[in-house]
Amino acid sequence: MKTDFLVIGSGIAGLSFALKVASLGKVVVVTKKKKVDTATNLAQGGIAAVLAGDDSFEKHVADTLEAGAGLCDEEIVRFVVTNGPERVAELIALGVNFVKEKDGHLSLAKEGGHSMRRIAHAYDLTGKEIERALVASVTQNDNITLLENHMAVDLITSGVGEARRCVGAYVLDDQGDVSIYRSKTTTLCTGGAGKVYLYSSNPDIATGDGVALAHRIGAETSGMEFVQFHPTCLYHHQAKNFLISEAVRGEGALLFDGEGRRFLEDYEPEKMELATRDKVARAIDSEMKKTGADCVYLDIRHKGREFLEKRFPTIFGKCLSLGIDISKEPIPVVPAAHYLCGGVKTDIHGRTTIEGLFCLGESACTGLHGGNRLASNSLLEAVVFAHSAYEYCKENRADFSEKSEDSIVEYHGVNNQYIDEEILINHNWDIIRRIMWNYVGIVRNQSRLALAKQRIIEIKDEVESMVADYKISPNMLELRNILDVALLVIEASQKRKKSQGLHFILDD
Repeated sequence: MKTDFLVIGSGIAGLSFALKVASLGKVVVVTKKKKVDTATNLAQGGIAAVLAGDDSFEKHVADTLEAGAGLCDEEIVRFVVTNGPERVAELIALGVNFVKEKDGHLSLAKEGGHSMRRIAHAYDLTGKEIERALVASVTQNDNITLLENHMAVDLITSGVGEARRCVGAYVLDDQGDVSIYRSKTTTLCTGGAGKVYLYSSNPDIATGDGVALAHRIGAETSGMEFVQFHPTCLYHHQAKNFLISEAVRGEGALLFDGEGRRFLEDYEPEKMELATRDKVARAIDSEMKKTGADCVYLDIRHKGREFLEKRFPTIFGKCLSLGIDISKEPIPVVPAAHYLCGGVKTDIHGRTTIEGLFCLGESACTGLHGGNRLASNSLLEAVVFAHSAYEYCKENRADFSEKSEDSIVEYHGVNNQYIDEEILINHNWDIIRRIMWNYVGIVRNQSRLALAKQRIIEIKDEVESMVADYKISPNMLELRNILDVALLVIEASQKRKKSQGLHFILDD
């Protein structure tokens, strides 16, 4: 198949970009599950932007820089913040129904690390509402072909040295066949890598595919040590990956230990529950290790049932279905892997270090987040860079004509037989995630990082043999990808000798 734009991933970044470049040519969007199986769809909080008269770009910039632990690219921060209001207006024009006050103005929430109320939201269903509007527009666009249950196996390159460029991807379809998708540009929008860890707020699709794909063809990565752990994931044996939004703390929820003590007084006495995510997550982790407790408790009972049902309908309903009435009792919570601040290194237009390859959204490292992402800046980053990449493509489309008509070798494995025991894949997956959680988690040290690297390399060798010897499957590809990402996180953590932002190392 040939197309002008190949987009891998169907979250807010991929679909926003696809809608814009559809005016320039044919677009193929491949997504490995259903089109709505994305991290965007699970985003509860909202999108941060300067939307109120008492707010300012300078305040938003300052909050982002403070959260980023001195590692943000200030030029990029200003670029994203100043473009925010226009991109939010585009989403509204597209049909996204953000909550409004009675006077017609947007209802703005406040989250940890923000000095002002600037989070546009759809209660606690913001991501789902944005994804709904984007999918509706994409499916109505004749220039966009959206292929579900299609997974990128590897990127395809042409040329050597400085002339090397990405010319498409090998894609595994829903029948188990691998085809060549040739494109003038390829854009990775595959989301995060939370499933590298044992506990995560991310959907099952978050296996770091974009980062792994780019890394395997030599694209530069950056900031891979900065894995953000969300402080408050629901702790319940029947709940999987269910997040308790930061907006709950923004609306006044308090954190207590099992004895009813507000332990954050010992860690963040000034901002308490509204401290940045890295600090709150480390405080919870420290308390749990100190006391041996399985969780801590988030209490918002004082806001009353009527308020909670209206402001947090999803969270209220989910907890109630599990026997937790949050208007009458606190919510048991634990930290969980949530967001990859690092990723494939890009410039202000989403371009990677490989010509013809773009990367947007959580897969990318743009310089916005630095050492720690400010809450709700991620959806903002996705739409701002999707627009910037589109503008670059529009201005330079003459350069995107295929520069090489070199023949591309068909993808084929040595063996056409699937591996007999899928349990081998599941077993290795479980081992990897436990290693990463125990050795490369919220708090690290060099000896544990060295042990983790040794074990991951051993498993990686085994899995590479598996990929070479058997017919590939989506599960096998995801396993290979989380191994690549795990190794990148470990090696980046080993290189950063000092604690900064989300990277906290004991032998600093």
